[in-house]
Amino acid sequence: MGGDHAPHEIVAGAVHAVRERGLSVVLVGSPRVVYEALADHDATKEVPIVRAEEALAMDEGALASLRRPRSSIAIACHLVRRGDASAVVSAGSTAGIVATGRLRLKAQQGVLRPAIAVALPTLPTPTLLLDAGANAEAKPEMLVQFAHLGAAYAELAYGIEAPAVGLLTIGSEAEKGNKLVKRAHELLQASPGLSFAGNVEGHDLLTGKVNVITTDGFTGNVALKTMEGAVRYAFSELRETISDSRLARLGAAMQRSRLRELRRRLDAEAYGGAVLLGLNGTVVIAHGSSKAPAISAACQLAADLSADGIVAGTGDRVAATHRSHRLW
Repeated sequence: MGGDHAPHEIVAGAVHAVRERGLSVVLVGSPRVVYEALADHDATKEVPIVRAEEALAMDEGALASLRRPRSSIAIACHLVRRGDASAVVSAGSTAGIVATGRLRLKAQQGVLRPAIAVALPTLPTPTLLLDAGANAEAKPEMLVQFAHLGAAYAELAYGIEAPAVGLLTIGSEAEKGNKLVKRAHELLQASPGLSFAGNVEGHDLLTGKVNVITTDGFTGNVALKTMEGAVRYAFSELRETISDSRLARLGAAMQRSRLRELRRRLDAEAYGGAVLLGLNGTVVIAHGSSKAPAISAACQLAADLSADGIVAGTGDRVAATHRSHRLW
C-alpha cells in the first residue's frame, strides 16, 4: 500500500516476481483494493492477500507507526516475526518503515540503531553506503557500528575479505569535518576487527576506493539522492548529444550494447532497494517512486538475503564483535 505508484505498480511488481522469478509473495493491504489490482493481471488466485485496513501515508513519519499499530507495514513485520514470511518489502514512508521495524522486529543484540545500507554500482563489487536515511541524528559510536554492520554485510553478501571502510566527510585529512566526524574518525581508527581506510569525500562514492562508506543518515541520504540526480542528468544529456547528428547516432548504434549495460548498471531500479540492517528480520526498502520492475527486483533481493541468511549473519558477527571488544 506504500509508494508513489501504489497499489497498482506494487501489485504488478509482485505478480512479475511470482510469474517470472518463481518467488512466493504475500500482499498486505486493503483486500478490496489489492484484489482489484490483482484482477487487472488475472492473478487473484496466484498471490494471497493479508488484510490490513490501515496504511501509512508517504508523508507520515515515525510517530505514525505508533498511532497505527494495524498498518500494512506493521502487519507485514508481524508476519516475519511470527515466521509466516521470510522478509518484508515496502516502498512506503522510510521513517515509518524504520520505526515500525524497530518496534515490531526489535534490534539485533548490541545494535544501537538500524541503518539503511545501499549498494552503489561500483566495480568489481558494489560499495555499501550506510546509513542512507534511517538516522538523521547520530552519535560517533553509531557511525562505528554502521561501519561494522556494513563490513559484515560486505563479507557475507559479496565475499569481500577484510572490507575497507571509509568515513564520508569534506576532506581526506583526519582533522577535516565536524565534531561528529572527527570523533568517529578517532573511534574507527581504534576499532578492532575493522579495516579503516580513513576519510573519503563525495567524489569517491562511485570510484570503488573503499568497500564500505559510513556516515549519518542525513548526510548519506543527501549524498545518495545527489548521486542519483547526477546520473539521471548525465544520461539525459547523453541522449540529447546522441540525437544531435547522424554521425553521433551511428556511433551510438555501434556502442548500443555497452550503453545498455552501463545504463542497467547505473539504474537504481535494477538493484531493487536498500537493506535495513540491524533488525531481527530482513527488511528491504524500495524507492518511493518504484514501479513494477523495481518492486520485482526488491522481492528478489529480499528472497536472496533471506535464503542465504545474510541479515541474520550480519547481526551475529556484529554481536560477537560487540561482546569481544565492547565497542559502543
